[in-house]
Amino acid sequence: MEIILKEDIIGLGYKNEIVNVKNGYGRNYLIPQGKAIMATASAKKVLAENLRQQAHKLAAQKAAAEERAKQFEGVALEIAAKVSATGVTYGSVGVAQVVAALAEKGIEVDRKIVTMRDAKHVGEYEAVVHFHKDVEVHVPVVVVAENAEELRAAKAALQAPKEEEAEAPAEETAEEAPVQEETAEEAPAAE
Repeated sequence: MEIILKEDIIGLGYKNEIVNVKNGYGRNYLIPQGKAIMATASAKKVLAENLRQQAHKLAAQKAAAEERAKQFEGVALEIAAKVSATGVTYGSVGVAQVVAALAEKGIEVDRKIVTMRDAKHVGEYEAVVHFHKDVEVHVPVVVVAENAEELRAAKAALQAPKEEEAEAPAEETAEEAPVQEETAEEAPAAE
């Protein structure tokens, strides 16, 4: 089903865009909520005329979005999260934490225009801020362990018993080797 969006819907499209959706999604959700209209021939003509008349206004919106995007130059976020010994976070780092970290840096954005895969492990991720259909900003996000010192101590404690176990069999083989030599010496004497 072809529809014309009346507002930006992240993941689907932007205002005044013609998109294809499943029939049920269009008929049962988008159209009744006022988020879209059916893309009939007459609706497409009206859309084209409106876009032609609003071309300068759309250019101004794009320029404003580009200005806001300039705020993000050189911005990289580091978010601390509680992490287990295996590097898995308790919970996940998502859009809400990214928006809060941006607010701490003095950059205010609406959480509805930010998308990011939930971070469930320590590592590097990327958040995307959608200002305009032609202006998107990719912000690098690094998830670090809040309790890094405790994790290092826990890992060291876990590795220490493994190292002791690895050393123990080596000592036993050294002790067993002379015992085998003695039996070898005793065998010829018995003849």
